[in-house]
Amino acid sequence: MASEGAATGAVRPPAARRRRKWPPEASIFLVLLGMALAFEVLGWIVTGQSFLVNRERLVVMILQVSVIGIIAVGVTQVIITGGVDLSSGSVVGLTAMMAASFAQTSDYARAVYPALTDLPVIVPVAVGMAAGLAAGLINGSLVAYAGIPPFIATLGMMVTARGLAKWYTRGQPVSMLSDGYAAIGSGIWPVVIFLGVALIFHIALRYTRYGKFTYAIGANVQAARVSGIDVGRHLVKVYAIAGLLAGLAGVVTAARAISGQAGMGVMYELDAIAAAVIGGASLAGGVGRITGTVIGTIILGVMTSGFTFLRIDAYYQEIVKGIIIVAAVIADQYRQHRRRRA
Repeated sequence: MASEGAATGAVRPPAARRRRKWPPEASIFLVLLGMALAFEVLGWIVTGQSFLVNRERLVVMILQVSVIGIIAVGVTQVIITGGVDLSSGSVVGLTAMMAASFAQTSDYARAVYPALTDLPVIVPVAVGMAAGLAAGLINGSLVAYAGIPPFIATLGMMVTARGLAKWYTRGQPVSMLSDGYAAIGSGIWPVVIFLGVALIFHIALRYTRYGKFTYAIGANVQAARVSGIDVGRHLVKVYAIAGLLAGLAGVVTAARAISGQAGMGVMYELDAIAAAVIGGASLAGGVGRITGTVIGTIILGVMTSGFTFLRIDAYYQEIVKGIIIVAAVIADQYRQHRRRRA
């Protein structure tokens, strides 16, 4: 029997290899379903109401996390390279202020730029995204060419961008924005923008050279260099995209609030990192998917909405969010350990 098998070249794979593997997002999606069902049961017990049936609550929940989701798409790509971006929340505050200042109407006597009012919507959008892109380029250059660790480089940008946001109008909010600009943040547009961004970069990471280079750098930066990848240039590109998306999130945030305020985006960077890590991105680099990040973003939204529904104090939400992040990192470390042993 053994000689017959050898002669035909048929080698039976081990049982573990023959098993059909679940996609990485399947387990995360099951967590999402379990959390939603738990809030549904607790809702009937505590309040006598349904958590899932209320359509308005679900719509508000998705709208609230859409901005975090836009940031998380960019942050996920940075994490895949083995880096981290702590500046995205502050960049949201800065870009929201800058975009809003170019979206004011001529009816407002205290406009930031009185000669630049009633501009086409594309102008404030371009200004906000350009400012985010500039912040990302600086982050990437500091990491790739100055050799500064990503944590320190983006921490410096976090402080600098928040200071610039406060300095821009001396801490005064920017109000009286045009209806055309405000429309960007109304209705389901924030969700459409989030899902559109997620789809674009899902395709980019899965099916383009950009994605292959991003995963290669995160998996083994030295091997990536040996294989001919310009690591420095690609890292600048990844951080620039993260900054660009943070700028887009700032544009949407100002449009939703119909004003720009220096305090916008506080702690958004941690929520975005949490969404990416919960969605399966490894802080060690080389692992992560946009689809997982989308599910992770929704998990954060369900958790926040569920706690509010159950009338649980906000500070408990932060405690649980921290526990979930640590649990996700522990799970990632466990997966890496099993991978190395295999």
